[in-house]
Amino acid sequence: MRIGIIAGEASGDILAAGLMNAILEQYPEAQFEGIAGPLMIKAGCKVIHPAEKLSVMGLVEVLAHYRELSAIRKELINYFTTNPPDVFIGIDAPDFNLVVEATLKKAGIATIHYVSPSVWAWRQYRLGKISRAVDLILTLFPFEARFYENHNISVKYVGHTLADEIDLSVDINQAREKIHLKVESGQSVIAVLPGSRMSEVTRLSKPFVETILQSLKKQADLIFIIPFVNDKTRQFFEQELNRQTVEDQDARSHCILFDGHSRDVMAAANAVLLASGTAALEALLLKKPMIVAYKLSPITYWIAKRLLQVPYYSLPNLLAGECLVEEITQDDVRSEILSPKLIELLSDELWRDKLETFDDIHTLLRQKANQSAAQAVISYLKELGKLA
Repeated sequence: MRIGIIAGEASGDILAAGLMNAILEQYPEAQFEGIAGPLMIKAGCKVIHPAEKLSVMGLVEVLAHYRELSAIRKELINYFTTNPPDVFIGIDAPDFNLVVEATLKKAGIATIHYVSPSVWAWRQYRLGKISRAVDLILTLFPFEARFYENHNISVKYVGHTLADEIDLSVDINQAREKIHLKVESGQSVIAVLPGSRMSEVTRLSKPFVETILQSLKKQADLIFIIPFVNDKTRQFFEQELNRQTVEDQDARSHCILFDGHSRDVMAAANAVLLASGTAALEALLLKKPMIVAYKLSPITYWIAKRLLQVPYYSLPNLLAGECLVEEITQDDVRSEILSPKLIELLSDELWRDKLETFDDIHTLLRQKANQSAAQAVISYLKELGKLA
């Protein structure tokens, strides 16, 4: 069995590697090749291009990399049409993968897309494109599966790997011990996650650092713990932090930076300030009070705002169907708005009522996602007669 596979950025790498390993448990001879991240490579994927090539966020930002992305896509289409795999699986990265999938499907190659594009939220005109490009779509969330079923597109809800990995109850003291965080009696810990993409970090570093400093002026016993996915994002944020604290080393001492360990950092916190994305789901599963910030380039935001067809953009609110967590967008992402809301989270009694909803969502998403996704792929290949 030979499988073509493309994943972009860290979250896609995690999902793809989990899927690969689950398939390999049943079919050790399975071969994978395509665009891969480090976890996929570790699982045995042959790399045609590294996953970081696809880690570009926003409509305007993609245009700046269009020529390179177009060349890579053309190369991969040529490779897979010349050497047809038994199935091609695109992991997320819909603007890139759907074009590849449409061309491969037209050439007679079976295609599966894992992680629904946010077509239920905006740009619903893409439904026709998805239908033409994909034989089967695997969704992380149940509301996505219902949406595709209503539009007669073959779909399988598989759940989310994070819900499988994270315990229903997480011990905050054990989490603090794990990252060697010492907290004095009366101190509160706030996790700050400015994003995994460089584009997010460049926009959020300044307002997030200003929020940290303003919060410390109001409540001096706070500790801020800040994880980063790589050296590049850490260096950018740290430069902004050092610039703003050059004359306030006491404030700087309240900030602890981590390389990786974002889940442990959030688990160790009393509240979380983060960039919108998968981290918000992770914070929900860890049952953490949070504020979700979302900031794009002005043009990208202007376009997105006019196309958005749902009342929320953060995963906790979309899954709950109500405003569970505070969403702060664009020009409102500034310290005078964020700081008081963040401090309020530390004593917000309403969070106790929300925890039951968080638990319900967690349970709903626990579907053994890696195995469920692998079984969906295997079952489809059996239907095609490519597996006994």
